[in-house]
Amino acid sequence: MSNMACSNTEQHEKNVAMAKEKMLSEREFLFLAELFKALGDYTRVRILYALSVGELCVCALAEVLDMSQSAISHQLRLLRAAKLVRYRKEGKNVFYSLDDDHVRNLVKQGLEHVREQG
Repeated sequence: MSNMACSNTEQHEKNVAMAKEKMLSEREFLFLAELFKALGDYTRVRILYALSVGELCVCALAEVLDMSQSAISHQLRLLRAAKLVRYRKEGKNVFYSLDDDHVRNLVKQGLEHVREQG
């Protein structure tokens, strides 16, 4: 079944067996791909970074990012669907924040990786 190009076939077989054992389910791969797809947009990453500093309303995000409120709202809908941001209402105001510390860590670690490359 495999086309062996490795000289150490015993180690090759161990590596293949270990990788196969650790593979995710189809569902997990699909959700992970959707997560990275949501993160793969310039504007959405800017929104996530702004929210990593603190909770903001749509008008504040629009001002920070120098964009229209409707453009921000559209991206926030996508980020909410991906469970990357959440919102809370206070009267007529709606405030957005990162969904949890996992999202904060994604932003932080991604930035650290980028800065190490530069």
